[in-house]
Amino acid sequence: MSDLASAIRRQAEEYYSEIVDIRRHIHRHPELSKQEKNTMDFIGSRLREYGISFKDNVGGFGIVGIIEGREPQSACLALRADMDALPINETNEVGYKSINPGIMHACGHDVHMACLLGAAKILSGLKEQFRGTVKLFFQPSEESYPGGAIQMIQAGVMENPKPDFVIGQHVFPFLIAGEAGFRPGMFMASTDEFFITVKGKGGHGAMPQTTVDPILIASHIVVALQQIVSRNANPLVSTVVTVGKFIGEGRTNVIPDTVRLEGTVRTFDEEWRMQVHDIIRRIANGISEAMGGSCEFTVSRGYPFVFNNEDLTRKLISHAGEYLGENSVKPMEPKMGAEDFAYFAREVPGCLFGLGTADPVAGTGPNLHTAGFNIDESAIKTGMGLMAWLAVQVLNSEVAKNQVAKSEKRKAKSEKRNRKLAKNQVAKSEKRKAK
Repeated sequence: MSDLASAIRRQAEEYYSEIVDIRRHIHRHPELSKQEKNTMDFIGSRLREYGISFKDNVGGFGIVGIIEGREPQSACLALRADMDALPINETNEVGYKSINPGIMHACGHDVHMACLLGAAKILSGLKEQFRGTVKLFFQPSEESYPGGAIQMIQAGVMENPKPDFVIGQHVFPFLIAGEAGFRPGMFMASTDEFFITVKGKGGHGAMPQTTVDPILIASHIVVALQQIVSRNANPLVSTVVTVGKFIGEGRTNVIPDTVRLEGTVRTFDEEWRMQVHDIIRRIANGISEAMGGSCEFTVSRGYPFVFNNEDLTRKLISHAGEYLGENSVKPMEPKMGAEDFAYFAREVPGCLFGLGTADPVAGTGPNLHTAGFNIDESAIKTGMGLMAWLAVQVLNSEVAKNQVAKSEKRKAKSEKRNRKLAKNQVAKSEKRKAK
């Protein structure tokens, strides 16, 4: 292992207990999307303490920090962490359990923020060890459309300076703490939400002949939607169509007037994504009309799929192997979950990778987005050290590549100039001979 990797490991070890405390503070005080004001203020206080300049209230309650190494204009890399929590009532009995009823960091965003703050502190002390600039993106509202990534981009975070690359990490409870997982190319699916209101004619449950039962109509729609994946989708294109909400507010003896269905569509193909919307609309309208009712259908377009730049990701796999050991770097399969990191990765080459959080002894615990989700906190040491290491390696290699390119360009320019001079000299010589 290189001296620099050893130095980063030592600092990750030194700052570990502090960053764990930060994670626990954030976990105890979760805030929902578009409400992350206190979280933003807390992160700002830590960056200020570390001597890192930043701008807050970016694209909502986002923060952008700047760490400049040597030759800060030579290259730029962005590191991203998301900030918001979920509307889940935590069941973990731990000292840092959420104190905000019905709100919980069940997706690990508390870990993401803590790791990025730890990486920022490490990088701030290594300014002479890397060239270029590191931008820190603390992004709000990942869990709520339209998402904080697109709002931060619209606020100008990808400019002045423009990052050459963007890297993010996401906790994964199916990887062991101390491991990291990578996948070049397609990684996480696009996501859309659909809403169907089935309209019938309510009435007494004992006299169904006088009604147009929207519960029955909606039930047929739910069943029919399953044919989209089994009979309409290309088997080689991963697709999910899920109805997660079915609301028919009648009673045991009351048939309601309307039923509300809500669901999600996930896939990795943009053209097919649009076709699915149309198929759902046609199924819902056709069944409703055939059974004497009607329906209203709307789609809320969510995030595009996450595409990890293949060249960047392969380099990160190599760098991660140098820091963690090759056996701790795992390949990952595509995930049908979604991430608005996709927007950053559409602006510049990007990579979102997995951070293992499972207890090495107890194994995998509760999954993401569940009331019992928690992590083996040793993952935080891995996460902050690895992010710092990857940032330094990518920046230094990018600057070196740019310098080689500039040198080759200067060389080519010099050779072209020399050829032109030689040609002119020959022409003059020939002209003199002609005289």
